[in-house]
Amino acid sequence: MIRVFRALMFGFLGLLLLLILTIALIYWLAVRSLPDYSASFDVEGLLEPLEIVRTSTAVPHVFGSTDRDVFFGLGFAHAQDRLWQMLIQRRTAQGRLSEVFGQRTLRYDDLMRRLNLADLAAESLSYQEESTITALESYSAGVNAWIKEINRRALGRGAPELFLYPSDVSPWRPADSLAILKLVAFQQSEQFQTDILRARLSLALPQQSVFDIMPDASGPGVIGFSEYSSLFPNLSPNNSDIAIGLVKDPISPIARRGFSGASNAWAAAPSRTAGGQSLIANDPHTPFSAPSRWYLARLELSSGAVMGATIPGIPLILSGRSNALGWGVTASFADDQDVLIEKLNPDNAEEVLTPTGYEPLSVRKSIVNIKGASPVTLQLRWSKNGPILPQDQFDLSTITPEGHIASLSWTGLSARDTSMTSGLRLMRAKSIEAGIAAGEAFVAPSYNLLLADAGRIAMKTIGALPNRAANSIGRGRLPAAGWLPQNQWDGYRGYQANPGSMNPASGIIGNTNNKVTDRDFPDQMSYSWGDTQRIARLKTLLEARKVHTRQSFMEIQLDTVSPTARALLPLIASNLWYSEEASPPGTLSSKRKVALDLLANWNGNMNEHLPEPLIYSAWMRALQDRLIKDELGALSIEFTQIEPLFIERVFRDIDGAARWCDVVQSDPQETCDQMASKALDDALQWIEDNYGRDLANLRWGDAHQAAQDNLTFGSSPLFGFLTNIRQSTSGGDFTLARGLSKGFGSDPFLNIHGPSYRGIYDFSDPNSSVFILSTGQSGHPLSKFYSDQSELWRRGEYIQMSLDADIARAAAAGVTELSPVRYSEIGLK
Repeated sequence: MIRVFRALMFGFLGLLLLLILTIALIYWLAVRSLPDYSASFDVEGLLEPLEIVRTSTAVPHVFGSTDRDVFFGLGFAHAQDRLWQMLIQRRTAQGRLSEVFGQRTLRYDDLMRRLNLADLAAESLSYQEESTITALESYSAGVNAWIKEINRRALGRGAPELFLYPSDVSPWRPADSLAILKLVAFQQSEQFQTDILRARLSLALPQQSVFDIMPDASGPGVIGFSEYSSLFPNLSPNNSDIAIGLVKDPISPIARRGFSGASNAWAAAPSRTAGGQSLIANDPHTPFSAPSRWYLARLELSSGAVMGATIPGIPLILSGRSNALGWGVTASFADDQDVLIEKLNPDNAEEVLTPTGYEPLSVRKSIVNIKGASPVTLQLRWSKNGPILPQDQFDLSTITPEGHIASLSWTGLSARDTSMTSGLRLMRAKSIEAGIAAGEAFVAPSYNLLLADAGRIAMKTIGALPNRAANSIGRGRLPAAGWLPQNQWDGYRGYQANPGSMNPASGIIGNTNNKVTDRDFPDQMSYSWGDTQRIARLKTLLEARKVHTRQSFMEIQLDTVSPTARALLPLIASNLWYSEEASPPGTLSSKRKVALDLLANWNGNMNEHLPEPLIYSAWMRALQDRLIKDELGALSIEFTQIEPLFIERVFRDIDGAARWCDVVQSDPQETCDQMASKALDDALQWIEDNYGRDLANLRWGDAHQAAQDNLTFGSSPLFGFLTNIRQSTSGGDFTLARGLSKGFGSDPFLNIHGPSYRGIYDFSDPNSSVFILSTGQSGHPLSKFYSDQSELWRRGEYIQMSLDADIARAAAAGVTELSPVRYSEIGLK
């Protein structure tokens, strides 16, 4: 018996020792890929010695003798800190994720190859100006120099993810950066999804009901549009939940409708600042992830130093400043996409109807290699309107008649896309006029570009806007017949037609993705805007002070008061507040009264430590579910976020919208007050099931954690614990400090989309400008710079954004020295 016990003990100890050694080996291999910021390297492709000074938060300041060398340094720094992120973005744009992740990502590769972003990017390289090509080549050389150092020095493959998902790392090319920029444009464009959803609703609901739940933004606008069933009369409602399924995977390149992009930006002219020179603020909103989409950098160019937010893989500062100019961007929500329904030739499925008769589709084969499975051959087809979309994605099968297919027209599919050249021109611009001129070459995505120099402010919408015919049947709202000439685009509008403003009399300019123009069709910019709520709060805060400071701009960026809660609660709860009487503790009526009393004394602040935001959010979610589920059925899954304009229309009975309160399947006529009361009961029961009975001690932050999850390791219970960054946060769907909730599942209020970058650029005291990321600079989970900014970000703090080289060097985390390898040193002439 003792011998058996000893054998078991030795066996257990042996297994334990083996486990410890395995963990130690994994850790050692992973640590090998951590870059040494104080190392020196001899590299090919560099003209003169180069320094990369990393600040205490690992923000690289790149100092070189020429612009070419500076872009080399940025590529080197991006690759050091975010190589895996860059490789995955490149694979996504190329449609090659399945080579690494297997069958899981085949449908994403299918879509990306149909869009053909990689080939279009390669074709567009020849349309860039010479200085842009030089920058892209130098940036690529910098990335490749780091990849060579990884192989030469055995630096753990460059990223720990490459041990789990081993794959060949091919050299970086200029076209790769252009492809990633196109991918970003696609991820920030959702108008085609909105058109598809409107068509699905039109098949299921009367036209007025469609307008209730998908209304235009407030202000003058056209209400009427064709019913989709009148365009394609043989269709009937057939709804599914494909759209939600497509985006559950964290590495999906497809953004859900409402999650494609958002942002805030505003500026104050000298007359409205305490320092007497301009101020500008910007906080782009993206899906949260670890690492963040953004990467901070400073580049010492021959035209002057520039600093701000970059995207790894792209040598652009998309939001930032120089000594002469500051700039920021917001998603414009311009309608730059249309879905066209193509009619197949019944005698030849490779031909579609055109204004001049049936013509062949452009068809090519593409082989997708799949890890662990046999390759799949795709038939990629294009019509003259654009790529043919897969019928099993975006619920296209529900709106496509038999014998038809759907294509996509989108400005981002241009092979003459010069957005990269535009961005580089902007970085070198020394005046607002030069910044606006730089925007003319920008194609996609469409942004509102805010600009400020020391004495002036401006905003200009950039990006191509399509020319639609005045007699277009779809009018940019619905998919339309692709064979009718009035539904096809006639090129793009001139840049001068894009909305803009310079030095408004108010001294203030800003945008929260809100409506910026009231033009009638066909000159309209969009019917579906990204915001109808935050703009009211921004306007209130900006107008509340005669002059602003950097501190007041910080307070606005961090503001967590919900104008939506302030507007909806009095409308919905007004009768309930006075109808509830005291009841015995523990009864449903008593819980309802406690909840209503809390909300009656609440100012709409979505503070993480308060119970009211959770009660309010759960109530509004339950209310919307009750209002729409009987009419929409399975389609209700598309409305995972609160639609405040819809709820307001219902409770104000605008155009008879109170009919939504009546349950269609029941005999009694339900009122909106009854619906609100039942929804509150639903919400209180859900809260009790998930967070307990004590309403007064609830915390919004427990439900509204920022989910900055690692896209590769995040779904693993073990690795997710080590790599995901979860934090209690304030804010909500409609606050300026926006935190967009997930909207479905067991954790519907999980904060998954928000300001992953914040920047404030102060021309009164430039070296006191500030910025911050939601995570950290490094993509390596074992780096101390992986999450070092996340707690500062959560607390509403910032880091200094100075162009002073001495300040950068004063507390540097390291200085990387790069020296050119001379031809004589490598045996070449």
